[in-house]
Amino acid sequence: MGHMAGKDVYRKLGEKIDNLTVKSPWNEALHRLLRELYTEQEADLVVQMPYLLSTVDRIARITGDDPGILQGRLAGLADKGLVLDLYHGGRYYYMPSPIMVGIFEFTMMRSCGNFDPGVAAGLFHAYLTGSGDFYRANAGDGQRIALARAVPYIDAVAPEDVVEILPYEKAEAIVDSHNRYAIGTCACRHEKLHSGYKKCSIPLDTCTSFSYAADYLIRHQMATKVSREQVLDNLARCKEMGLVFSADNVQHNITFICCCCACCCNLLRGINKFGYVGFIKTSSFIAVVNAEKCTGCGSCVAACPVKGIHLISAQVGEVTSCFATGPGSEEGAGRGKRLALVDESICLGCGVCAARCVHGALQLKKRRQRVLPPETTFERNILACLEKGTLPNYIFDDPGAVTHRVMRGILGGILKLPPVKKALVGDLFRSTFLNVLTTGVKLSGKGWITKL
Repeated sequence: MGHMAGKDVYRKLGEKIDNLTVKSPWNEALHRLLRELYTEQEADLVVQMPYLLSTVDRIARITGDDPGILQGRLAGLADKGLVLDLYHGGRYYYMPSPIMVGIFEFTMMRSCGNFDPGVAAGLFHAYLTGSGDFYRANAGDGQRIALARAVPYIDAVAPEDVVEILPYEKAEAIVDSHNRYAIGTCACRHEKLHSGYKKCSIPLDTCTSFSYAADYLIRHQMATKVSREQVLDNLARCKEMGLVFSADNVQHNITFICCCCACCCNLLRGINKFGYVGFIKTSSFIAVVNAEKCTGCGSCVAACPVKGIHLISAQVGEVTSCFATGPGSEEGAGRGKRLALVDESICLGCGVCAARCVHGALQLKKRRQRVLPPETTFERNILACLEKGTLPNYIFDDPGAVTHRVMRGILGGILKLPPVKKALVGDLFRSTFLNVLTTGVKLSGKGWITKL
């Protein structure tokens, strides 16, 4: 395959990243970001790479590069977080990093190399926050598959519903299901710190990773290897600070738990600034107010990370803002009893509000319908690609092969047909489609990928 030159390579790179698991719409901010992070040679290599995890030998056959030289180039890209490398069966497999979880996080977690975090932070902030294109592309059509989901504080769950908590909904159970751990810098807070938007005093070292994700971060000096006890201590510290536990949106082999503050977290920003409620999936629980215990102090309003609680006047039902009439405010005096009101369409079911209520007036209770995350990362990525129209890239993943290009076009056209698009919304069709793809991957000899 011929190599691309000059300015066109960054446009091609943008298209490649946009066709991964998370959409990355092109604009001038993304152009500046990619030029800062990738050399032209690196951009050209990523454009030519297959979409799926592939060995050096396969990538070399596609690009025409010498395998020995190519190995070093891929290792350098992995050190920068621009390529993912996964060790399995005695060899490494490589694939391009998506914008999230990938290029953004790994860039802002880096601790070595020729790297200016201030420049990168400013460019990421301009792209992610400026126009809202990123959030609109990934949530503007009511997409159901999110990258992350809220994990409830266990002691915030009502006693009668504790038995309903499944292992993947318990932070401690998630930790216990692994034996390899890492803690690194929170990419969001690091970006806000260097771009001048960090207003909180929350420390940076809160990002917890597990299993092969921890291996990747440790190997490339983006996080520090820690013990199980250190992870649990970190979670306890973050809970004390009122941070949201936001985990990998899967049921098995969960790779991370983020500890998020509303002022810095880019996922929460999708909800708070741009109004895309599903940008973080809720837990299977929802905050419920006990009107007899509620004093209207407003602590829960201030604590809620998605502005999902308001105060109402018990007499007239008038909605008031805690930020205007907070605890001890003279403006709130004489209005009579106020009560906290939870907006069920927004509530994440994280339990932060309940932990902050000294009167015990809030608890998490089971939602009417359980929220079921995808089983695995493989399943989540397939379903996300179905929603975003990028699935053909993962079935016919060689960007340079004519037959793959033709088949991508045919399959893409079929998936865009109105009857097919309507069927994709149905769980039964999705399940059947996923089973067919899983079987195909296993027959190709890459069954281990389906278990990630």
